[in-house]
This record gives sequence, structure tokens and C-alpha cells, in this order.
Amino acid sequence: MWPSMVAGKILGERVDNNIYAMNSGELSATFVESENSNQASFSPRKPYIVQETFKLFVSSWNIGGITPPDNSSLEDFLGTQNSMADIYVFGFQEIVPLNAGNILGSENSKISSKWNTLIEEVLNKRMAIEGRLQNTDIGETPKVHPLKMHNSTNSIASDFQCLISKQMVGIYITIWVRTALHGYISYPSVSSVGCGLLGCLGNKGAVSVRFCLGQTSFCFVCSHLASGGKEGDEKQRNADAARILSQTQFPSSPLRKLPRNILDHDRVVWLGDLNYRINLPEAATRSLVQNENWSILLQNDQLKAEQAKGHVFEGWQEEEIEFAPTYKYYQNSDDYYGCNQKINEKKRRAPAWCDRIIWYGKGLKQIQYDRGESRLSDHRPVQAIFTAEVDGLNLKEPGSFLSNHLT
Repeated sequence: MWPSMVAGKILGERVDNNIYAMNSGELSATFVESENSNQASFSPRKPYIVQETFKLFVSSWNIGGITPPDNSSLEDFLGTQNSMADIYVFGFQEIVPLNAGNILGSENSKISSKWNTLIEEVLNKRMAIEGRLQNTDIGETPKVHPLKMHNSTNSIASDFQCLISKQMVGIYITIWVRTALHGYISYPSVSSVGCGLLGCLGNKGAVSVRFCLGQTSFCFVCSHLASGGKEGDEKQRNADAARILSQTQFPSSPLRKLPRNILDHDRVVWLGDLNYRINLPEAATRSLVQNENWSILLQNDQLKAEQAKGHVFEGWQEEEIEFAPTYKYYQNSDDYYGCNQKINEKKRRAPAWCDRIIWYGKGLKQIQYDRGESRLSDHRPVQAIFTAEVDGLNLKEPGSFLSNHLT
């Protein structure tokens, strides 16, 4: 039974260069670019070329296969307690349990659809509140106005819309942008690379998204790298990252020279459960965590050590970490796993910064890097805010869209 399921999974979804086939039916955008497309994304108009700076919010969370309860409060994960960004990128790992049925069977999109529904509700609700407060004079009682509706099947306010989303087993990425920006975005596409069972299945690997905003290309890589806390396990994580970089490939276009590889894009952000641990004995790690001695812990962080040796992510940048390790917690608790009781040695998991957000290239400036405090899973989410320079926007006239939301 297993061999036939594995063969079907590989042969049914693999294409050249070991890239998983893009399932366009799962993409939220209605104008996804394919290699055979011969239509431009922009309608003819008198160009007005400008350069702008946009606010970008990126968040990653390994949710351990836990279904979001109906009353989930996502403000912490979505960062909506701060002023609103222009583009939101949400990455999940283990959005479904990593069992044989989910790894080898057809994609279970019910959970990802539920997360998208929650994201849509929170983003647009927060945007509506912010807009009303901005339009209220000091001392004036805020007036409640009906929400402006758009033409969609779910009839929800459309300040933010999902540009594109894609799931590969437990890895899921969904990108939301201000509705006013949609007309300036072109060539959205996805590429998935599996690095898991048999070296190719999707329980580990990455889903990457590419799009162009004006003349500036963006690429976001949502990954879940190899697990394991034993000495030498970091080599497999390095190998997964190298494979993702070499095998991720986006479609070309007859109308425009587009970047096809991750590092060819203008603005690149990598997010996810990278699974790098801390190279210290468990007892020492726990003691340093308890004393909040982040500097010594970070000096022994595997990812930073492997980067310094030139083994992985050469040239990539990460903002300084000033928050507690994001893994591993007891669910619904602030206590790290194994701190309150004796755990079988094989099941021990010392605290670590498994969840990371790193970036590559010019034109990005990171202005925030922290973690959320949701207790839903054994990981805490991480989040970053960037400003991104964008070139070559074809605006109808000066001032038709300006991002004035930076604080």
C-alpha cells in the first residue's frame, strides 16, 4: 500500500528539475502568470513613474497541526495591534498533522481555508476601525458607518484581499495586499520543493511565492527544514536550504524578463521553522534561558554558526534577536517543554530559536523583529516589519496611491 501511494504522490505531482507542479486551482489570484500567458497585467494608461516605500509585515508560525478554534484571536499573530501594513505575508508550518495520510494523500485544504477566513476577517475589521478613527476629529464621538462591500461570494469589506496562497502538505503561505495595490501587481506565481520523506515529499521543504509590484520583484520563501537536535543534524538543514535555493524555479514570460530563481529577485524574504538549535548542553541552555542571557545563547546558535562558516545562507541578513527562544513549549502554557517533569531522553527538546525570518538583497529595511505570545501550539510565532522600496509604479496621476502608514 505504502509503495503505491508514494509512487503516485511523486509521479503525479513532480515535473522537471524535481519541482512540484503548481496547482493553479489552489491559487487565490485570478490572474496567475503561467509560461503560456500572452497577456500583460497592466491596462494601457498614461504612465507616471514613481518610486515609493511600502510597509511589509511578515509572520511565521509552526502551529503543530492544531485546528484554529472558532474564537481564535489572531491580532497577536497578524500584528494588527500596530498600524496597518501595505502587504502581509503569513507562513505556516504543520498546518495539518504530519501523518502518512496527509503526506501521501491529496491536499487537505479545509484547515488552510479556515485560517484564510480568519485572516480576512481580522485584517478588514482592523482596517475599518483604523479608517474610522483617522476620520474622527479630536473630541468627536466616532460614528459607525456601514462597511463598504465588494463583489465577492463572502461579502466582506475589501480593504485587504488575498493575492495568492499555496499549500504543500503542512507548509502554507498566504499573501494579502491592500485592494488599491492589486492593479499594480503582476506575474504572481508559486514554486514548491519537497525535501521530506524519500528526499522529495512535502512534509519538509518550501513553498515560494513570486510577484512584481511595479518594476520591483518580490520573492517570499516559506520553509520547514529538517528536524533533529543531535549533533550533525544541522547538516541536513543546510542541505534542505541548498536544495530549495537550487530547485525553486518560477515561470518565465514572453512579455518581460522575469527572475526565475530565488536570489535573482530584487527583494527576498525567507521565513519559517528553520529548526536550527543551540550548540550547548541542555542543562546549560535551560539555565541561560531562565536568566534571559540571550547573548551567550546566540553565540552558540546553529544558524549563526553555520552562516559564519559559509555553510548556509551566505549573504543573508537577520535583525538582532532580542526575544526568548520560540521552541519548545507545553501547549497552552508559558513553560518550556521538559522544565517541570522528567521527560524520556529521546523526547527531550531544549529551547531554541527554530523560527526565523531572514532576508536578502537591497531595498529592504527591517524596523521590527519579535515574537508573538499565542499559546496555541508548542512554537511561538515570529514576526518582522520591513520597509520596501518599489520602483517603476505606473500611476494614473500623482498621489493616486501613496503609502502613508509608516510609523
